[in-house]
Amino acid sequence: MKKWLFLCFLCFVSLLNAQTLHDSWKGELDVSGVKLRLVLNIESDGKCTLDSPDQGAKGIPATLEYLSADSLSVAIAVIGARYDGKLINGQIQGVFRQAGQTFPLALQRGTVTLRRPQTPLPPFDYQTEEVEFVNENVGVVLSGTLTYPVGFEKTNGKKVPVVLMITGSGLQNRDEEIYGHKPFAVLADYLAKKGIASLRYDDRSVGKSKGSPKGMTTYTNYEDALLGVDFLKEMKCFDQIGVLGHSEGGTIAMMLASRNKKKVDFVISMAGAALGGDSILMEQNYVALRMNGVSDKLAKDYCKVLRKVLLCDSKADARLDEILSTDGVELPKSLKDNLALVFKSSNSWMDYFVRCNPAEDISRVKCPVMAINGSMDMQVLSSSNLGVLKKLLSANKHTMIKEYPGLNHLFQHCLLGSVSEYGKIEETISVEVLENIAAWIQSLKFSR
Repeated sequence: MKKWLFLCFLCFVSLLNAQTLHDSWKGELDVSGVKLRLVLNIESDGKCTLDSPDQGAKGIPATLEYLSADSLSVAIAVIGARYDGKLINGQIQGVFRQAGQTFPLALQRGTVTLRRPQTPLPPFDYQTEEVEFVNENVGVVLSGTLTYPVGFEKTNGKKVPVVLMITGSGLQNRDEEIYGHKPFAVLADYLAKKGIASLRYDDRSVGKSKGSPKGMTTYTNYEDALLGVDFLKEMKCFDQIGVLGHSEGGTIAMMLASRNKKKVDFVISMAGAALGGDSILMEQNYVALRMNGVSDKLAKDYCKVLRKVLLCDSKADARLDEILSTDGVELPKSLKDNLALVFKSSNSWMDYFVRCNPAEDISRVKCPVMAINGSMDMQVLSSSNLGVLKKLLSANKHTMIKEYPGLNHLFQHCLLGSVSEYGKIEETISVEVLENIAAWIQSLKFSR
């Protein structure tokens, strides 16, 4: 207790004499060739946070263990890291430590501004409306933005198409915001200018939406999306109701069309899966390991064991050793430790996902489908998923299945397709993709 009080007193005295370091400091961390921008924020009251713009992280809690006029020591407990540095010629020269590794990190005054030129800014030449749809049985209130197309008020009751937007996995806001990008806001803006309405909403417990996220799965996300479809149906002012889903949202869009044929008129699946959840995860892990220099054999061995771990009902270290022994697989300690963590974890969403087979719903979809992927998508691989979609979808003359060369999981033009690139790319969505989505929806309207 005395030691803790001494450290607090030391920090307090140091803060009184350390005005020069109270600022935001930016730098670039080099992790095996991957550049990661960081911003250390030191406030005058002694508070400290860390931002990682390229990872979409802001305000990570940090603790100033020491601060003087020219030196500092910062602990970032939530990520198991620390930074120690000294002010030299206007820059903080220091060392960043995490997971037993040490990286040099130089910081200079300033923040990182992410350029997002496609993000729509007011004033808008179309109408928007804040709406809510409710599931009283489970205490869910979903809040969203209904965007009407340009000139909607002058249509004299003529109906227009509307699209319900469904986010990918994880708790996300109505814009599907990631790394400073707002894909759904960009989509809603573009569609409004092309005569198409849209509804996007915050997931449970996110933004203005209410409801416990505990125990959520792809199926509960489907139930929430169905509330949105019913809400649009009850409005009775739209000609066609479509569902547009990204990633897991693509799977949910297929579920909606398959199980509610009279409510859903068309589907747009953006990087939606056609393979089972376990296969998707195997592909993701294999690609990630190979991109990080792991050999083909070791990556395949790891994924082979990972599949069994994910599908195993027993969650014990002894069972992991048994699987490794039975398969004759030898893995380095780091990969074994990771598998052990998977064994010990309990996650409703993951348990459902690994056993989910989208093919069952896809094969029953009869309405027009636009299914698209980027060739550089490393999360839902285009080569394996689009092929399955072509085999499963009914022969609807309006169905469109397309791969976009050079685009990643977010439909950005990229070099590698890795997640680490998302935040560094200024483009939110390829203009070609935006144009194709709008044109396809309009073609359905005019073809009748």
